[in-house]
Amino acid sequence: MIAAVPLDFLLRIDLALLTFGNVTVANPVCDAVMPIVTNIAYWRLPIVLALIGLALFGGRYGLVSVVLGVILIAITDQLSAGLLKDLIGRVRPCHVVPDIRVLTGCGNSKSFPSSHAANTMAAAILFGVRYRRMLPWLLGLSFVVSYSRVYIGIHYPSDLVGGWLIGALCALAVLALYRRAQRRWPNIERTRSWPWVARLLRRRADSHQP
Repeated sequence: MIAAVPLDFLLRIDLALLTFGNVTVANPVCDAVMPIVTNIAYWRLPIVLALIGLALFGGRYGLVSVVLGVILIAITDQLSAGLLKDLIGRVRPCHVVPDIRVLTGCGNSKSFPSSHAANTMAAAILFGVRYRRMLPWLLGLSFVVSYSRVYIGIHYPSDLVGGWLIGALCALAVLALYRRAQRRWPNIERTRSWPWVARLLRRRADSHQP
């Protein structure tokens, strides 16, 4: 009974935040933008191109970053979508909460945690740690993508918090394990550009000289 009171209180807060993020702040611009932001199909090509560019032009450091990122997202996605969703079994709000706005298909998968939140936060921390100037932008992007799940009505705000925690912990674990590997192979990311990139830039600079 004592534990039920705080749990009920937290659920009411969760529903209040859901109503605020889904109904109170609703507007035509976000109604048009958020379904696009939340759809992985629109992000797939830019993400692939960014990873290819990082691997091609970022030297060993960039290639290692890409490999770590792929491993990390595989871990967080399987942990959140493949294990915890079914284990916890929370039903999406679009199935059980009346009077919320559902802007996309509701889906039959479970709600907690949000895989979008877990994956984007994991990527933001991993690449933000390795490319410090990008950290604020990546964290902001994770927040926007995650919030889109509440705005379109298919996740509770607490689903996002759970996803962020899972993504952050997985990213920190992968980074910690990689630092241990670095101690064994200290030259694993010796360069930040491949020799052919340096030669290409040198040729372009020479061609522009009078």
